[in-house]
Amino acid sequence: MPMYYKYWDECVESEDMKLMWDDSDVSKEWTDAGERFGQKVHLSRDPDGQTYLTQTEMRAVARIVVDRHFKSQIDPDMLCALAEILSDRQLLGESYDKKLKETKIGIMQIALSTAEWLVRDMGYRKYELEDESLLYRPFVNVYFGAAYVKWLFNHDGKQRSEEYVVRAYKGGLNKATHKSTETYFERYFSFKRSLPPKRRRKFNGHTLTPDFLSIDAPAEEKEVDGRAYWDFTVSEKDMDEMWKNPDVNKEWTKSGKRRRRVQFSQDSDGRSYISRVEVKAVAEIIVSRYFKERLQPTTLAAVAEIRSLRFVNGLGSHTGLMGIDYPTAFWMYRDLGFRAYEVNSVEDLYNPFVSIYFGAAYYTWLSKFEGRERSQEFVVQAYMGGPENVNLQETGPFWKKFQEALRYYEVAKKERKGCCIL
Repeated sequence: MPMYYKYWDECVESEDMKLMWDDSDVSKEWTDAGERFGQKVHLSRDPDGQTYLTQTEMRAVARIVVDRHFKSQIDPDMLCALAEILSDRQLLGESYDKKLKETKIGIMQIALSTAEWLVRDMGYRKYELEDESLLYRPFVNVYFGAAYVKWLFNHDGKQRSEEYVVRAYKGGLNKATHKSTETYFERYFSFKRSLPPKRRRKFNGHTLTPDFLSIDAPAEEKEVDGRAYWDFTVSEKDMDEMWKNPDVNKEWTKSGKRRRRVQFSQDSDGRSYISRVEVKAVAEIIVSRYFKERLQPTTLAAVAEIRSLRFVNGLGSHTGLMGIDYPTAFWMYRDLGFRAYEVNSVEDLYNPFVSIYFGAAYYTWLSKFEGRERSQEFVVQAYMGGPENVNLQETGPFWKKFQEALRYYEVAKKERKGCCIL
């Protein structure tokens, strides 16, 4: 049965509609078109009667999805430009893929099998897919499109360029470097370049953050000030341990933080990150509980430094502080017996304790890769670039960066003991 939507309210949740109205550009566009808050909002239609999102609406949807689930990992404008070349932003757009032998659906042209794979194997479980009808909803479709983009950026364990991702998304993995897909990137780049400059958006006085936008988060969290909180991300037990750490206690107390209201730090783009004192404390707690005498907390802190720049959600295609993706974490949980923390979805890896725990587990596994005791240089390079790509004959960039990052934490340790650092 063909899908049909007349109003925005028929294909988005009420929480999403509030956020759309709270976007100043969307609100102006809708009001100018005669729409009124509290009433159903008409979807736009082209001369052929096809429903589509305006560029203003598409940009708002992309921004909300990214700020909810992919902060510091994906550029919202990339999703907007992709939607332009994939579907012309048509909400109910369809195209038949001969290789997959199924239909690609919606704004981001996602096949049901791709979405099911992202849910099942990659841990993107924000939405339960009972059938393909859910993929016609804009927020759902863009969510899975963004998840697929993130996966493409690290396809085959290699860091991929934006051009590669665009050509692979539109033309298929086998055609990512083929001449036939060159025009896709040209169209994409031309449109992306034409978008207005970015500016930080305020929603009801709040800057968008994953926690403010999360409809699964406790109501009190959304109503405080729109910022992400340690207390709503980690367990009460882990928070107690953080407060017991003298360096953390001193830093939090000095900055005016109080129990049950400890905010993550944020950069100028509203991306949550943790301080070096905090990341080292989490590493110390995890090591003392589960990996005593197997590795140093400073090692984990240095890996987090170069892997994610200490961004809570991760950086680029890497998930969480330690850059451990869901399939790897779940494999270690299921097959290797690392079960101190459960990992049911990719969102679990945005918890600093969970990410560092599985990062530590992966580090220790690599230290005995293929049954041999491995050097720290091997393990660091294997962690960052994959064990199959390690070349100990050359000092790679990962090892150099790690050594530099390690100095931050080792110097701090010496200073705390009263050593004179020249």
